[in-house]
Amino acid sequence: MPVYYYDPPERFVAGSVGQPGDRTFYLQASSTGRVTSVVLEKFQVSLLAERIDELLDEVLRRTSDPGIPAAAPAALRDDGPLDLPLTEEFRVGAIALAWDGDGDRVVIEAQEESDKPVEPLSDDIPPDGPGVLRVRISPAAARAFAQRAQELVAAGRPPCPLCGLPLDADGHVCPRQNGHRAASANGTE
Repeated sequence: MPVYYYDPPERFVAGSVGQPGDRTFYLQASSTGRVTSVVLEKFQVSLLAERIDELLDEVLRRTSDPGIPAAAPAALRDDGPLDLPLTEEFRVGAIALAWDGDGDRVVIEAQEESDKPVEPLSDDIPPDGPGVLRVRISPAAARAFAQRAQELVAAGRPPCPLCGLPLDADGHVCPRQNGHRAASANGTE
């Protein structure tokens, strides 16, 4: 499978297609007419956003580098839809994240689901290996990516006020209500 490499991409975002409860999540990188879209799970989007913020917070704590923003710069906010055509290159199995201190860049790698994964962030990816999407982005772009990803995940179905599980448009079987009401003291309902 091919390696899709963006250093840096013009745009790198998480997005989704579909209605809450039935969404397909994507990572999408684009640059000079190239667009690469890979499918992943909602929890992977959420974890990636959390880990990016944790990574940048740690680098900022250790270096006090003024080039690392504590929050996403408003100028980099990207609320636009995913680029079309939306063609799935592969389904993501593993995601790797690293800080490149030499270039002051965040490196994100999404690797295709595979029985034979390759070493994360390796320079040696065999031609018959899994597909890989690798992007190198600035700390500011990484903060903006993480903010959008967190908002995307939070824009799902509202939670049930009793159990906290997501409510479905088709109805919700709440485990706290288990379909029965408690019997009254005289044995009737």
